[in-house]
Amino acid sequence: MHIGECEMTFAVRDYDLDATLMSGQAFRWRWSEGAWEGVISAHWVRLRACEGGIVAETALPIGDWSWLREYLQIEVDLDAVLLSFPDDEPMRAAVAACRGLRLLRQEPWECLASFILSSSKQIVQIQQIVSVLCERFGRALLTPLGHEPVYSFPTADRLAAASEGELRNCKMGFRAPNLRATAKAIAEGAINLESLRTRTVQEAREELLKLPGVGAKIANCVLLFAYGFQAAFPVDVWVMKALRQLYFAKRRPSRQRLLRFTATHFGAYAGYAQQYLFHYMRTKRDL
Repeated sequence: MHIGECEMTFAVRDYDLDATLMSGQAFRWRWSEGAWEGVISAHWVRLRACEGGIVAETALPIGDWSWLREYLQIEVDLDAVLLSFPDDEPMRAAVAACRGLRLLRQEPWECLASFILSSSKQIVQIQQIVSVLCERFGRALLTPLGHEPVYSFPTADRLAAASEGELRNCKMGFRAPNLRATAKAIAEGAINLESLRTRTVQEAREELLKLPGVGAKIANCVLLFAYGFQAAFPVDVWVMKALRQLYFAKRRPSRQRLLRFTATHFGAYAGYAQQYLFHYMRTKRDL
């Protein structure tokens, strides 16, 4: 087993690490020898659940673990989140099946670029594309002795300088020009991703929608997974299936009707409710 140089145990209850890391929010985690290995910013990280918490290992000594607490959202009061959900049968079933699922808080550029690459792809395919992209354009990171090489997510500047052909060679196909154009916009300061933290959700969404390859679903994913805007409710094929089958089974509502429903029905933590419905439909419900 690969052992890191630094280990920390975070006390947290009701945290389903497996579901959280594999629920389509982030794409850099893989299961290896009894734990999850991934990259957060410039850190190689190994995570495993333990009784009463999560054990984290890194390859370098860490004095301040706030970056990992923020990423994992350990301080969130999950009971309060779940109590905010509507008391209806679909949400009760989703919570019963997926309790402990958390929303991560990711770095905005990596989250944005990853979801641009996600268009029309399954999670395993997105993971493969992101892995190749990092290997070719990222920076090698320190890992435990004997561990295979691991790379950071490439910066917007680095991808803006790449050719479309180089990006297409990472198996991203038609997404290459959109990723490159968006990287260029970020690198040149056309949009400041950090500034979106202080904007309203609508203002932040309007800014993201200006970027090539970013539609409503991708914008809402970034607003939710990178910024924590709970009013953002990403609707993909799985969530649309959940809405139609669980809430409108005997009706044929228009897409606009369904979107109006999501804006009013799911309460103060609508984004969290969306993730529970998504994961429930994708992995738990007997379709």
